Amino acid sequence: MDTQHLKWLPTSVKEVKERGWEQLDVILFSGDAYVDHPSFGAAVIGRLLESLGLKVAIVPQPNWQDDLRDFRKLGSPRLFFGVSAGAMDSMINHYTAAKRRRSDDAYTPGGRYGARPDMPTIAYTHILKQLYPEIPVIIGGIEASLRRLTHYDYWTDTLKPSILIESKADMLIYGMGEKTITEICKMLQKGVPFHGLTNIPQTVVLRPRSARVATNKHWQVIRLHSHEICLQEKKKHAENFRHIEEESNSMEAAQLIQETGSGQVIVNPPYPPLTTEELDAIYALPFTRLPHPRYKGKEIPAYNMIRHSVTLHRGCFGGCAFCTISAHQGKFITSRSKQSILKELEQITRMPDFKGTISDLGGPSANMYAMKGKNPEICRHCKRASCAFPNICKNLNTDHSALLHIYESARKLPGIKHCYIGSGIRYDLCLHNSNCPDTNATNVKYLETVIRYHVSGRFKVAPEHSAGEVLRLMRKPPFQLFRQLKNIFDQTNQKYHLYQQIIPYFISSHPGCRTEDMAELAVATKQLNFHLEQVQDFTPTPMTMATTIYYSGYHPYSLRKIDTVKSEKEKKIQNMFFFWYKKEYKETIRAVLQKIHRNDLFQKLYRRNL
Repeated sequence: MDTQHLKWLPTSVKEVKERGWEQLDVILFSGDAYVDHPSFGAAVIGRLLESLGLKVAIVPQPNWQDDLRDFRKLGSPRLFFGVSAGAMDSMINHYTAAKRRRSDDAYTPGGRYGARPDMPTIAYTHILKQLYPEIPVIIGGIEASLRRLTHYDYWTDTLKPSILIESKADMLIYGMGEKTITEICKMLQKGVPFHGLTNIPQTVVLRPRSARVATNKHWQVIRLHSHEICLQEKKKHAENFRHIEEESNSMEAAQLIQETGSGQVIVNPPYPPLTTEELDAIYALPFTRLPHPRYKGKEIPAYNMIRHSVTLHRGCFGGCAFCTISAHQGKFITSRSKQSILKELEQITRMPDFKGTISDLGGPSANMYAMKGKNPEICRHCKRASCAFPNICKNLNTDHSALLHIYESARKLPGIKHCYIGSGIRYDLCLHNSNCPDTNATNVKYLETVIRYHVSGRFKVAPEHSAGEVLRLMRKPPFQLFRQLKNIFDQTNQKYHLYQQIIPYFISSHPGCRTEDMAELAVATKQLNFHLEQVQDFTPTPMTMATTIYYSGYHPYSLRKIDTVKSEKEKKIQNMFFFWYKKEYKETIRAVLQKIHRNDLFQKLYRRNL
């Protein structure tokens, strides 16, 4: 008998029976193909549950359009069903910023489109509750996490209540849920009824308004404006966001309660970040690092991107207005030990398809590894959404020396020819004056080391914009820092006789961005001799400050009004300025700038061509 597939978690009745199991404890449904790799959430949770001694299976990309045999085949679990849309929000996966359907899906074998519905969290949960109404369903992952409270849905242009209500799930786990799912399983194993699990950190439950629920007496409580009030007054929705963001990024967070209809959505405070030892233990779980054998002969594009990469840490304290990372992973950094990282690198070098190139040694932001507050007590009471905006926090240790040691050790490992940093680098951390000469020197050395050894020919960074007011709304550093970075990049290339490009990433149509801001961006990139490639139209995603501004028209912290372009015509005009150098746009740009009385910007763009 071929037992090769037993190295993976079971996905079929046959695989369950070959293990001699009569009933499963937990069944996970995922919108992604099953890749047994720590970059895929279903694999992480599945392996973690397995390590707790539970019988667990994964049903990847079930067919929701036939007789529902994929939902029936494994029967009912003893404890609960777990549902996740996958490693990426399904709506971002399915649609462009212009709301046009994409033709492929990177998380599906062969990149095939159509293997999952829009909002799998809702679709899968509805089916499970229909088939097994008595079995609890827990939803989690990025899609559910960002919709835990009232949120704006860009694709329907509506304000929606917590996804718990629309999905009819029994519980939501937000963020990275290892501690939460472990505690839930322990409580259930002790005989605590599922409905009584109302005081577990990092969970969201829905209860009647009049219900009394078990809670933690040490938790403060913040009552948000109800969903109905938010529907009536957009400013109230903006006010809610500030509380949501602050409590998502606080070590001593409050419980959030929002009334919705006849119920109340209760969001318990998050667990403290994992320790290094806890994170190492997750990466030490017996992942095969490969797609399940059921996909033999089929490529999974998302896996191909990360198969030879290593994640160094979790969390991001950048707090960018348009980014969802801190809303999901939190702002506090948990870093793996150097030993854990090197062990994974050694595993990769033994993979049959490894040719000597590590595609990424990074994280949400590549260079936040091991960074934390110098005085932990200051961090404990801090509610800043960003440790880097409006300036680098004085309490933040920005020393890059730990990363330099890891990079050096990685370069020396047998079998590794190239080790690239594919994740984004926060160059403001490297260029920050820490008032410590040694740290400043180390951080400049870090930049030079990355440029010299860890760039695959194209150094990708994200200034996002050039206009001061837009950058402030984005919570990004001044554009002058990008100019400084480019000078260092050019000097390092010249010093080591390298022929590399710096590729900046920019966003158009961000809240607060005007036509003249885009024209000034075009002038700035022309002066730097860029023909832009990495550009994007702003896409409103749930639970970001930028999306809250887009929908409500108010800044959540100052409550001042902010305008945003929304029509397809306005967005196309802004996007056009990225490509000002194309002849077909010249006359349109002339007309647009004449209309807003900014002929001076037209002259700066086309002076040589007049």
